[in-house]
Amino acid sequence: MDETWLYHYDPETEQQSMEWRHSSSPSPCPKKFRVQKSTGKVLASIFWDQDSILLIDYLPKGQTINAGYYSSLLVQMKDILKEKCRGKVTKGVLFLHDNAPTHRALATQKKLAHLGFQCLDHPHYSLDLGPSDYHLFPGLKKQFKGYHFSSEAEVIAVPETWLDGQPSEFLLSDKRG
Repeated sequence: MDETWLYHYDPETEQQSMEWRHSSSPSPCPKKFRVQKSTGKVLASIFWDQDSILLIDYLPKGQTINAGYYSSLLVQMKDILKEKCRGKVTKGVLFLHDNAPTHRALATQKKLAHLGFQCLDHPHYSLDLGPSDYHLFPGLKKQFKGYHFSSEAEVIAVPETWLDGQPSEFLLSDKRG
């Protein structure tokens, strides 16, 4: 499980942030402007295993993610696992998420224990980088580069479409070769 911000506009290249001038202009070099990602953004929480995307939740505008909200996502996950993985889950669920404060909160830990999820420790060698950060999110984020989306619905459609188009082997955790 991991979260990522999806922006309504994410510049594709540094070229998009430059002002071009004619060669006879007083300043021979293009003037570089600092381009920022748009203020419109959506937080996507993605739960996945080696076989499929299990749940994508988009945080409603104006709401913040806290232990209560996150716990409700965990309950949804448990229900999805019961439905999608009938007969596969016999000894419990090994669950990996990062060390975000919401994930470490006492209420979250109690909910995980209540649901029978066993948390794996986040790798010590990579305190702020999870499998999603180097495997899942880079390809997803490429779909946003250089495009302007006018609504949250348009932003939300991108990961749904992109993930549906990935081959079945895409989510396997070991991609080293």
